[in-house]
Amino acid sequence: MKGFLRNLGWPAVCGLLLALVILQQFPEWLGLPARSNYQMAPAMALPASTGVVSYSDAVSKAAPAVANIFTTKQVNTSNGNQPFNNPSVRDYADSIPAPSRRQSSLGSAVILRPDGYLLTNNHVVAGADGILVALQDGREAIAELIGTDPETDLAVLKIDLPDLPAVVISPAEQQRTGDVVMAIGNPFGLGQTITMGIISATGRNQLGLNTYEDFIQTDAAINQGNSGGALIDAYGRLIGINTAIFSQSGGSQGIGFAIPAPLAINVMEEIIQRGRVIRGWLGVEVQPLTNDLAESFGLIQAHGIVVSGLYRNGPAWVAGLRPGDVILKIDGQTASNGRHAMNLVARATPGQKVELEVLRNGESLNFTAEVGVRPTFGS
Repeated sequence: MKGFLRNLGWPAVCGLLLALVILQQFPEWLGLPARSNYQMAPAMALPASTGVVSYSDAVSKAAPAVANIFTTKQVNTSNGNQPFNNPSVRDYADSIPAPSRRQSSLGSAVILRPDGYLLTNNHVVAGADGILVALQDGREAIAELIGTDPETDLAVLKIDLPDLPAVVISPAEQQRTGDVVMAIGNPFGLGQTITMGIISATGRNQLGLNTYEDFIQTDAAINQGNSGGALIDAYGRLIGINTAIFSQSGGSQGIGFAIPAPLAINVMEEIIQRGRVIRGWLGVEVQPLTNDLAESFGLIQAHGIVVSGLYRNGPAWVAGLRPGDVILKIDGQTASNGRHAMNLVARATPGQKVELEVLRNGESLNFTAEVGVRPTFGS
């Protein structure tokens, strides 16, 4: 009997080993899923749905704080547009006063404070003679223009109505690419409209839209009339002020831009407290440091910006900078490009001293400049 079991053991062990090899290498032979070269996630039990997925709670929190804006301004019709078909009359057209007409436009605004302060885009209210704010609850009020900041395309309005709903602000650090967002505004004058998308990107700049750019990009539909409206998250909290779209047709093509709420709020507070935004300024004009320029300066990598011009008696001039200098660092932070450097200086308080690491004629130099007040360029 023992000899029989001994003779049977080796075939059994061999069969078991063969079965294990087949199970590992050719599981489909046994009716199991085929082996994959990819790391597959384990099956997960999805939570049972409790009903139709909806963002109505988020919208109901934010929508009352988003207002429709209607503006009017007086425009003169140029003589070239006057219907003078009679040559004898056309000769005197230049001496005839041009007729004027009222021009209306629309947009959106967001109530940021219950005491009546709203934010919208500067281009929505620029040149307006009158601004009417229409709330979701049906109330209307004539708005006072408190101030504007063309360099971020923001404007602050004030209305005098009781019990105003103010939007809740989302923490800045919680915005992530891929998060669901909704745009609330007044597209084409249809009335308050909600569109949904995701955050496509953050920190978009160098678009040529504003002087100071740090946009949230979204594919939520933004159209004419949405400017100045709210971009909210899935919890109804404000994350940005809708500002512009990239479009070849004039309509929404899934590329819209919003000014981040923290930047917008800082601008609003500056305008309310000082009447305008006070920014730091060094008085330099710069150009990118290309690879060819970097090689000519003896730099291994093209990190820095080239001083192409200085405002006479400006802070950088007084500090000792000269055209042709390469600014490598500002207060220890690498000057990666002109816009980044300008933003670093703009955030500095006028009167504050900043350290500049500069390359001149192959020699590394350090300068200390006292930040000045950025002049107002444009309106």
